[in-house]
Amino acid sequence: MKQRRKLADNLCLFLFTVLGALVLFPVVYTVAGSFMSPAEVLHYYQAVQSPAQGAASARLHLVPDLISLESFYQILLRRPDYLIKFWNSLLLCAGIVAGQMAVSCLGGFAFAKYRFRGKGVLFYLLIILMMMPVQVTLVPNYIVLDRMGLLDSWWALVLPAAFLPFGTFLMTQIFRSVPDEIVDAARLDGASTLGVLVRVLVPAGKGGFISLVLLSFIDAWNMVEQPMVFLTDPVRYPLSVFLATVSRQNFSLSFACGVLAMAPVLLLFLFFNEELVEGIEFSGIK
Repeated sequence: MKQRRKLADNLCLFLFTVLGALVLFPVVYTVAGSFMSPAEVLHYYQAVQSPAQGAASARLHLVPDLISLESFYQILLRRPDYLIKFWNSLLLCAGIVAGQMAVSCLGGFAFAKYRFRGKGVLFYLLIILMMMPVQVTLVPNYIVLDRMGLLDSWWALVLPAAFLPFGTFLMTQIFRSVPDEIVDAARLDGASTLGVLVRVLVPAGKGGFISLVLLSFIDAWNMVEQPMVFLTDPVRYPLSVFLATVSRQNFSLSFACGVLAMAPVLLLFLFFNEELVEGIEFSGIK
């Protein structure tokens, strides 16, 4: 039995190692390519930029012949349009996260700690909306935003994202795990409704709160369909959409731009991975 269990553990370790390597390979590949000079990138991947020449001329090249920071110099100093897109995307994501946290905390507070007519039906509808793909709501959101005169502005991206149902569902699960006695004690001490939310529920569910911030930021950082539908001016496109055009404009900078796009998400995960796992476990979601 021990030998079988040890063999099973080794097989699982090998399988997860292979899967992990497959997942990390695109990241390693992009980072390695970012340290190639533009001339080296074009030499090895010219067929990717010009498919008419034939895919046979494209070669897998992971280790740079000569480490160069020319691509980073180009996108950070010589070509400010890349860097401007980066900071604009950060500001856009910050607005989306702030709006989603406000709506999710208030909605989660209501579903978790208040009784009202139709609560179960509304929560069931919330779950149904959460399971729908984003493409289903693009047309209704477009019509509403058009009537409000918000198309081709960042409000067209911030408002629909702020009311996404997943945040309310997650904060409902988080706040339900906080005992009602703690809330009642805070009310007896004279805390207002907003005080109970800010001073009691949010600190008690800190892990879930941080995990929702991270998930909201990642979702906003990677959105593609919404900007392409709600924005008509390409100048307003965030970095996630702009990356699709980099290869056509300047293919040699594609790898460095990819690293620039990955940096915020990777840094957030490295610094807050424990809070992310803790928040998901604390919410009771399996």
